Amino acid sequence: MTIVVGHLATPEGQEALRTAVTEARERQVPLVVVTSGKQPLDECQAQTEELVGRLAAGADVRVEQGTGDLAEDLIRTATSTGAALIVIGLRKRSPVGKLILGAGAQRILVEAPCPVLAVKV
Repeated sequence: MTIVVGHLATPEGQEALRTAVTEARERQVPLVVVTSGKQPLDECQAQTEELVGRLAAGADVRVEQGTGDLAEDLIRTATSTGAALIVIGLRKRSPVGKLILGAGAQRILVEAPCPVLAVKV
């Protein structure tokens, strides 16, 4: 069992990572951080390790390079690791924007093999 989260250099992505670290620590399970594929893996790994070090020193964390399709990467990783949870970040939207959740988030919610925790920023 693992917790899977996508790494994005956005406020939503950072809050999702913070929440995922907390969940992994409380559940005492490994955390798999999937990069967006847009940042170099070593840069994502350094940012992730810094945050994890502040929140949960000694946590079992693995960083995987994404392909650029974060929804697909999260679903695939959750399936292959037998994930207990996927954590995603969402931003506040306008009234019109609320009618459309977002293609990536919607796809994750519909196709995920496990529960999804959506963290709103």
